Amino acid sequence: MKQKTLEFLEAHQSETPSKWREEAEWRRDNSSWLRHSHQIAVKVLLRMKELQLTQKALAERMNCTQQYVSKILKGNENLSLDTMTRLEDALEINLILPIASPFQSSRVEEDIFV
Repeated sequence: MKQKTLEFLEAHQSETPSKWREEAEWRRDNSSWLRHSHQIAVKVLLRMKELQLTQKALAERMNCTQQYVSKILKGNENLSLDTMTRLEDALEINLILPIASPFQSSRVEEDIFV
């Protein structure tokens, strides 16, 4: 039985080597920003649904390609501040929470400068 299983697996193995280990290591090494990228993708998808926007329509608003929007929505893009700002403007949402200005509150000023 064991021999038949080995023969079957050898007969059906792929010609190209698998890259699952490299891909798993890459996901592990990049897990911090991937987590944020996934969260942004979900927020963008929800907002697109609210606005009834297609990927193409969002791409037009952002002045980029539909293919790039597709990459963003997969949650695997290491987004630049420029891209996040263009997403925010196109969707009229905040992806990056603003930090209060030290001039708005003396308490914030104490926290920052102490």
